[in-house]
Amino acid sequence: MDSKIKKSQLARLGRIEGQVRGIARMIEEERYCIDVLNQLRAVRAALNKVEQETLGDHLQHCVAHAFHAGSEKDRKDKIEEILEVLDSRRH
Repeated sequence: MDSKIKKSQLARLGRIEGQVRGIARMIEEERYCIDVLNQLRAVRAALNKVEQETLGDHLQHCVAHAFHAGSEKDRKDKIEEILEVLDSRRH
């Protein structure tokens, strides 16, 4: 993983971790359900951003390498990995 992306991802995940702890406190304090739901949506959006950046980095580095320097099997394996990830996102 690119070091700049890695640093960004770790920072974003740290913020997400704090958001999740905040949601747990909100539930403990029996806060208004819509407020909790809004925070849950914010966490989901932040996780989606981490996923998108990780996928982009994977495509630019791992997949590109397989297509430029890898074998036919490497290319097929990378395609299958991507298809599995994308298929699991629909469920």
